[in-house]
Amino acid sequence: MRDLRVPPGPGLPAGLTIPDAELVERFSRSSGPGGQSVNTSDSRVELEWDLHTTSALDEVQRRRAEQALATRLTGGRLVVVATEHRSQHRNRVAARERLADLLRAALAPPPPPRRPTKPSRSARVRRLEAKRRRGNLKTLRGTVRGE
Repeated sequence: MRDLRVPPGPGLPAGLTIPDAELVERFSRSSGPGGQSVNTSDSRVELEWDLHTTSALDEVQRRRAEQALATRLTGGRLVVVATEHRSQHRNRVAARERLADLLRAALAPPPPPRRPTKPSRSARVRRLEAKRRRGNLKTLRGTVRGE
């Protein structure tokens, strides 16, 4: 097809371009929709990209991507499968979009750490007072004793 363009986002201010030569596409028969042609056309697409040998990422990006995609990597290779469309072309486009989305999410910097806070004194007082009122209300629902 052509080079895969990953649009700019957090962690990728200028975007990213993966050369087409680094992407390996395999086609096979899909189990998804297709009617009578499902048994004859190779519409399932597997898009494979080697994270270790790519020239598209620098060393910092490569480490961040490896950590974020560790559960999806097989031997340093990221495999994306698309079977949801009837045509091979649409599945190829879907696989490339999915790979770009995965990369954009993986290369985003981690969120800032949470700064622990504690409730203010007045908030603690309000909470305890509400608990007391609720407890009193529940005790009033007790059994009624006759005189």
